[in-house]
Amino acid sequence: MSFFDVVFDAFADAAIDTLKVAPFLFLIYFLMELIEHKAGDGANLVIMRSGKIGPVIGGLLGAVPQCGFSAACSGLYSGGLITLGTLFAVFLSTSDEMLPILLTSGAPITKILKIIGTKVLIGIIFGFIIDIVIRKKNHDDSHENHIHEMCEHEGCRCERGVLLSALYHFLKIIGYIFAFSFLLNMVIMGIGEEKLALLFVSIPVVGSLISALVGLIPNCASSIVITNLYLNGIISSGVMMSGLLAGSGIGLAVLFRVNKNIKQNVFVTVALYLAGVLFGVIIDLLGIVF
Repeated sequence: MSFFDVVFDAFADAAIDTLKVAPFLFLIYFLMELIEHKAGDGANLVIMRSGKIGPVIGGLLGAVPQCGFSAACSGLYSGGLITLGTLFAVFLSTSDEMLPILLTSGAPITKILKIIGTKVLIGIIFGFIIDIVIRKKNHDDSHENHIHEMCEHEGCRCERGVLLSALYHFLKIIGYIFAFSFLLNMVIMGIGEEKLALLFVSIPVVGSLISALVGLIPNCASSIVITNLYLNGIISSGVMMSGLLAGSGIGLAVLFRVNKNIKQNVFVTVALYLAGVLFGVIIDLLGIVF
């Protein structure tokens, strides 16, 4: 098979796979935008008033798809309105684009609930641990909230209404899906799926180290890549979880933008990475399969 044939087949397969999920994906984003526009401010108010049970509320609300809530909570933390443990609970449970990808892939609902439930549980536990260790509320340097500014910078288009926001997110994500599918098809056709999977499982822990590093990238593409690698059987449940736990959408980017305490920001980043690696390795050692 010539290189041109490989490229054509990879392109065609990616286009077909993308078109299959497009209608359902748009419906999912429309519903999510509708919920976010209706309940966004209410969710922020709930977590601000959550007090000592902040990690529980944060873990549950963080599971809502997309990264808007993690971005908002970065601002709440910067203003001293939520604890560090609550912020970690939100970051670790944030699903970003994972849920839409799982739904459009036809994954069993039990698998989806197990993955989301595991992220939420880990987020809550780790959040309480952080709050117990630190035993104090966050700083109150400034209550100025720059989330709207950051949201516009990231292209969230928050004020364009439900339909246009859903269309924007849909077009952006469908492009990522097509690009990733095309590249993955090229790689699989070039070196074979088994050899690609071997790169992640041949050396213990390395897969989780790489996956968590990818997850830290403040872009929805990271959760798309990790979820698709898992769905294609290339990475294990633990390796997938490492990346998805470390991934907080644009939450980290917002934190570095609005929080002036660089040491805190670096601590959050490092702790988030290590938590993703640790829990991912534990999941694989226990032989847990979602």
